[in-house]
Amino acid sequence: MISAGSVNPLMRWGGGIVAVVALLALLAPWIAPYDPVAIDVRQMLQPPSWHHWCGTDNLGRDVLSRMLFGARVSLAVGFVAVGISVVIGIAFGVVAGFVGGRVDAVIMRFTDMVLCFPTFFLILAVIAFLEPSIWNIMIVIGLTSWMGVARLVRAELLSLRHREFVLAAEALGASSWRLVSRYCLPNAIGPILVSSVLGVAGAVLLESGLSFLGLGVQPPDPSWGNMLTAGKDNIQIAWWLSLYPGLAILITVLGYNLLGEGLRDWLDPRQ
Repeated sequence: MISAGSVNPLMRWGGGIVAVVALLALLAPWIAPYDPVAIDVRQMLQPPSWHHWCGTDNLGRDVLSRMLFGARVSLAVGFVAVGISVVIGIAFGVVAGFVGGRVDAVIMRFTDMVLCFPTFFLILAVIAFLEPSIWNIMIVIGLTSWMGVARLVRAELLSLRHREFVLAAEALGASSWRLVSRYCLPNAIGPILVSSVLGVAGAVLLESGLSFLGLGVQPPDPSWGNMLTAGKDNIQIAWWLSLYPGLAILITVLGYNLLGEGLRDWLDPRQ
């Protein structure tokens, strides 16, 4: 059982931030004070006030409401994209680390080749041929982010493959599937979990960057990235359009990074 004292401060602070952001995103339809896509030309570019806590944008839409619904988009992209990348990475890593030999060499050379391409520009190239949408963003980010997980899983499998308990199970007649699913992967779950948490932060940043460039979530649907685009166009007269979505991205990414670093320290047996 995990005691409160055993949880390090990084994990505590990161988990708190992640929990708050997730709760706000889940409750957005009920706690958002206004319709996030409702246009009101009478309220265009209003500064923060009691009626609009974070001000309004160039179409009179409430910034706070759009940020709450934008959190749902960013977290959905983060979790789905990381889920796709983890599944692909585990599959490649398990085959390379457990089978070894030429299969390992081929998979790792393919992984190294994909790693040679800058991820963001690779995503831009793929998105340029597809219709910009949240589902395409999720799939593309997931398909271009599995390499780190694959290398991590391969390294863990190479280390576990010749451990005494694995060799003993193999000597007793355990199948390859049972060796991997029962003895190898459960002992490699810690690094995979840390990589997944850190990957959510990276996916949120990627989605925000793509939406900022107009290749991600398309207006009028709210996203922190396309809200920053509106802020860029009105930076000299409406500072709040850039400040609040930027802080939301900063705090969310910081929370996942702190949680990931805390999990890494907590799961490391040498600590």
